[in-house]
Amino acid sequence: MKTLLDTKQLDITLHRLAHQLIENHLQFKDTVIIGIQPRGVWLSDRMAELLGRITGQKIPYGKLDITFYRDDVHQAGQEMNVPSQTDVPFSIEDKNVILIDDVLHTGRTIRSAMDALIDFGRPKGVELLVLIDRRFSRELPIQPDYVGQTVDTIITQKVKVYWNEKDGKDEVVLID
Repeated sequence: MKTLLDTKQLDITLHRLAHQLIENHLQFKDTVIIGIQPRGVWLSDRMAELLGRITGQKIPYGKLDITFYRDDVHQAGQEMNVPSQTDVPFSIEDKNVILIDDVLHTGRTIRSAMDALIDFGRPKGVELLVLIDRRFSRELPIQPDYVGQTVDTIITQKVKVYWNEKDGKDEVVLID
């Protein structure tokens, strides 16, 4: 096991990502944040709180469950995924959507999230923010707009993100 981001590095990374969003969206007019359930929500909770603290604005924030949009939901031998709650209390019609997930691996989760988003309207644009980009394992042509850290991994390795609110510590590790 190798530590990719410790508590301090994770905090610096989150602040950098927040400032990149502020730089590109300024007043966050017509911009919403949506975290992907389950693991992306821990990151999106932090980003929404941090952006609110820095800008003094309350940016519309939702949480999206993609369980039934996954392309492996009905595959034989696949573990049954337990749905999480979707909470998108606003229309995304003509909005800039910042989609947030913790780790970008194959791209299939993001594809599913984009399918699910369409049920809430037609966004003006969609940007992707991820904490970790495992760039060499992509199966679909999906690239993030905002990246905390890019990590080159092999298929047998896993990236695990620990959040203080859930796991009692803030850390990102690479597991062999």
